[in-house]
Order: sequence, then C-alpha cells, then structure tokens
Amino acid sequence: MRRRVCRGRALTLVAVLGLAAPGCGPIRYVGDVGRAAAALEDARAAQAEKYAPYWWTRATEYLHKAREVAAYADYQGASRFGRIAADAATRAATDARIAARDPSKRPPGLPPDVAPARPSEAPPAPAPAKGSLAPAKDRP
Repeated sequence: MRRRVCRGRALTLVAVLGLAAPGCGPIRYVGDVGRAAAALEDARAAQAEKYAPYWWTRATEYLHKAREVAAYADYQGASRFGRIAADAATRAATDARIAARDPSKRPPGLPPDVAPARPSEAPPAPAPAKGSLAPAKDRP
C-alpha cells in the first residue's frame, strides 16, 4: 500500500515538473529583463545619460531589443539581451557616479563657446522648372 502512495506522488511530481519545463524560458526572461529595468532606473538616477552616454545608450537599446525579441517568443535570445542590458546599465551607473564626483573623468563634449547650428533665415532657393536650365555661374 505504501509503495502505491509513493509511486502516485512520484508520478504527480514528474507530471508537474514536465509541465513547468516549457515555462522556464519566459520565467528567466522576466527575471533578466526585470533586473535590467531596475539597473536602468538606477543609472537614470545617477544621470548616466549625461555622464556615461555610451553605456546608457547600450543599456536602453539592448533592453528594447530584449523586449522586441520576446514578442516573437524567443525567450532565450531575449534573456541574453536582458543580461547584456543589465550589465551595461550597471556600468553606466558606476561610470556616471565616478564622473559626477570627479569632473576630469567626464566624457568630452562641446567647448563652452560653441553654439548649436541655427537654421538659416532665408528659405532654400526653389529648384528650376523642369526643362529650363539654370546658369552654373553668374558672370559680370
């Protein structure tokens, strides 16, 4: 009698584990992407988009790619992209904290006397009508 109870429990355990195995991919993906999103928020708090733009961009793009790949049910690829995003976000937060403390470690930017380009006030000249020729150069 005891053997039947143990055998029944063992079969139930095997059946439950067999049904749970296909769900491992999404579970791992959710964990990896969750860690990446948390690390990205930590990097945002450290102003990584200003002080560590390379690692910040890498983290955000890989997190976006992880979510995109997961939409196609490729959870292994999405998990890999999530881990890369988490590593990049951690590096961005670390580099941003170092750069915030020490100005000499900040990324190079524009010199203070350089202003962004402004659009010209005059609109561009219209293209010549079809069939007409425009002079190549005005001569006096």
